[in-house]
Amino acid sequence: MTDNINPIRLELLSNALASMCDNMLGLVVRTARSTNIKNTMDFAATVCDPQGQLVAQGVALPAQLGAMTPALKGCLAWVGDDFNEGDIIASNDPYAGASHLNDVFMFKPVFVAGERVAILGLILHHTDLGGRVPGGNATDSTEIFQEGLRIPPCKIYEKGRPNVALFRVIEHNTRVPHRVMGDIKAQIATLDGGEVELRTIISEFGVANYKAYTTELLNYTERLARANIAALPDGVVEFTDWNDDDGAGPGAGPVKLHVTITKRGEEFTLDFTGTDPAGRGALQPNLHFTTSCACAALRTVIDPDIPNNAGFFRVVKVIAPEGCFLNPRFPAATGARGQVGFRIRNLVFGALAQLLPDRIPACTGGSEFGIVFAGYELNEKKERKPFLHLEYHNTTGQGGGPVSDGQDAGPYCIGNLANVPVEIVEAESPLRVEQYAFLPDTGGAGKYRGGLGIVRQYRLLNEEATVQLRSDRHLHPCWGLHGGQPGAVARSTLNPETDHAEKLPSKFVRKMKEGDVFRAEMPGSGGYGHPFERDPEAVRRDVLQGKVTPAHARAAYGVAVTDKGVDLAETKKLRAAQSAR
Repeated sequence: MTDNINPIRLELLSNALASMCDNMLGLVVRTARSTNIKNTMDFAATVCDPQGQLVAQGVALPAQLGAMTPALKGCLAWVGDDFNEGDIIASNDPYAGASHLNDVFMFKPVFVAGERVAILGLILHHTDLGGRVPGGNATDSTEIFQEGLRIPPCKIYEKGRPNVALFRVIEHNTRVPHRVMGDIKAQIATLDGGEVELRTIISEFGVANYKAYTTELLNYTERLARANIAALPDGVVEFTDWNDDDGAGPGAGPVKLHVTITKRGEEFTLDFTGTDPAGRGALQPNLHFTTSCACAALRTVIDPDIPNNAGFFRVVKVIAPEGCFLNPRFPAATGARGQVGFRIRNLVFGALAQLLPDRIPACTGGSEFGIVFAGYELNEKKERKPFLHLEYHNTTGQGGGPVSDGQDAGPYCIGNLANVPVEIVEAESPLRVEQYAFLPDTGGAGKYRGGLGIVRQYRLLNEEATVQLRSDRHLHPCWGLHGGQPGAVARSTLNPETDHAEKLPSKFVRKMKEGDVFRAEMPGSGGYGHPFERDPEAVRRDVLQGKVTPAHARAAYGVAVTDKGVDLAETKKLRAAQSAR
């Protein structure tokens, strides 16, 4: 027998499940070995119902969460009824519902009195699973077989016993087994810990009530989403953005990304028809990741406080024609799909800015930069020891918005990753970070300025290393809105300020030698509103803080800043003269 649904108990359960998922992520941080997991926090935890529907999530990388259900359903399709207490299924196969090979999904069923009541899910981005290029993010891979170890849905634990053969296969297909195997074990231990906590929650409610309340939680989320959507204006809007290339090298771009968003009544349809065909490289996300990123972006606009579960996905339809850049066919490579996945966020916002002009900020420059340094260094015993440093940057600021400047170095929307402290980079790898700073004059000019770009400059201290870069916006800047200007483009340079300085593309795999310096200048975000509408005092504050130079203040904003403050008479002349052009 079940209780009638009590709204207070429903809220308590929703919060308890979300907190349980957060506790799982906390356990990952305490036990994982790799920088990308324990510091960047490139992971996600969920609890699902027995059929694989998402019930609750933890605070982590939202772009991954919409892919959790397809990965779980791929596993359930394989395992059928043979999913027992003590089992854990692992998969990283993009063509069985997963995302890319570095993201290993694991699922553990939770049984009470012989009945499967829930399934816990945990995804970690593992540092290296083999492949032709260290780190697995090479943009120029042309098929999935080049990218590393592909794990179809299979049991890594069966009735509480480890699958020793699979453990050995993973261990022998990574360049850094001491880290990856530590992370695999942390992932398993976290699922075990989550099971203990979830059993406590279920026991407090009782199995029948728990099932009834989780079903109602999904229905409640759907009702809440529909009510919020109904309050928005109906309409059909389109937007096009451009990726510099498809990742496969010269002559491989630009790539057109297009979306048509239709809002009718209580539902949204996001149709990516018009996007270019799939390319040769590894930037293209599969349909599951495309859907995940698109829905995560849309959710922040509808209401970020709506519980994130399967109820929300009932009100959104995503279309991406098979064979297009956002839904490639097997055996396309997907290892570097994160760059375009985050671009989908901006694509969706660009369209929504026409439907909701007073709510959407200009384009953000963050989340698309990823770099790997890998090789072998000699330890104290003169033995060759592998190193692999992988990091992503999510903190290149937000676009200017309807009421405020873009936050410099602030994470934005679905790119919820933390930066890697310089001290950790230098302690764990033969690298020296020589500069980590804001780049003045890079934020798009506007009534509300876009966030500044960031520079990250590395010097290699080892004899040699393979360096792999995944970035973009070298050719197509972050767009502004309503008269706001685009942000500065990104730049990559090898050995800057030397006689042999070399301009590098946005994506590459190459060798670096000891003493070589790589300088990454990340793009600035777009501005919002006409720059001449900006308060001259706000421009002066930017100059005082080093975010804008006096010359840029004159050229972009028409504001004359002197040692004594703003020269209002000169500012009036500058703005009048520039407006007359």
